[in-house]
Amino acid sequence: MIKKLAIVGGTHGNEFTGIYLLKKWKNTPELIARSSFETEMLFANHEAHAQNKRYVEHDLNRCFSAADLTNDSLTSVEQRRAKEINQQLGPKGNPRVDFIIDLHTTTSNMGPTLLITKKGKFYNQLAAYVKLHMPDAMVSCDEDHKTNEEHHFLSTIAQDSVMVEVGPVGQSVLRHDVFEQSEQMTGLILDFIELHNRDQVPELPETVEAYRYIESIKLPLTADGERAGMVHKDVQNQDFKLIEPGQPIFVTFDGKEVCYDGEKAVYGSFINEAAYYDNNLAMSLLEKITLSTR
Repeated sequence: MIKKLAIVGGTHGNEFTGIYLLKKWKNTPELIARSSFETEMLFANHEAHAQNKRYVEHDLNRCFSAADLTNDSLTSVEQRRAKEINQQLGPKGNPRVDFIIDLHTTTSNMGPTLLITKKGKFYNQLAAYVKLHMPDAMVSCDEDHKTNEEHHFLSTIAQDSVMVEVGPVGQSVLRHDVFEQSEQMTGLILDFIELHNRDQVPELPETVEAYRYIESIKLPLTADGERAGMVHKDVQNQDFKLIEPGQPIFVTFDGKEVCYDGEKAVYGSFINEAAYYDNNLAMSLLEKITLSTR
């Protein structure tokens, strides 16, 4: 039974959609109210937003492993903020809130994506419910083999959580379609939890298509770590599309194609995400899976 739920926006200060949805819901709280649980809102990274940055010193959404939260030597802006949020919503391991929805956007062409970091029938049914009412939604399982304590995402303060990830939209930009898709998916998650609490989950498809994270790969780099190329034009904007072994995925600045050297076909996501250039990450590679709702 989920009794307390938190919706978080602004975990990344230059992802405006979640921040402005919080502003909207503050003025119209009835839109996110449901009768079987309490809903609160949290603006996660005010300081990064004030500076129009993703983060000030560290990515806030990488600061929430149990080990980091209890490490007093970690004192950057975001590491301190993570400890504050953990006290407000947590503490992790014995949290005050039962469920967290964390709102994100991406510069990648991922459309409306439900990011799940935990396995189980509840999540499979939630994914099926969202896709039933939002057929263009994608479902991505991100390291769902890990325990909550291991996960470093803000949402995993709670025992149960999801992230809403919608794109493409530029950093520090609002797009009407992305705003609407983010609001729609959040509403569907709230609706499902209400139905689940009341033991009124409707008949759902027996299975739902999803994608599971395998690894992230980097842009081509020189021996001294400088960028040597970029994402190939035939892969750009092709999130959740098949990538075959031998297919060109990068092109170097002198025009040479670099092909995918894996042994089996995979799928890409977060392709050419602007926020990941600080680590030279080019994309995530995924496998297609089937989740059972039974």
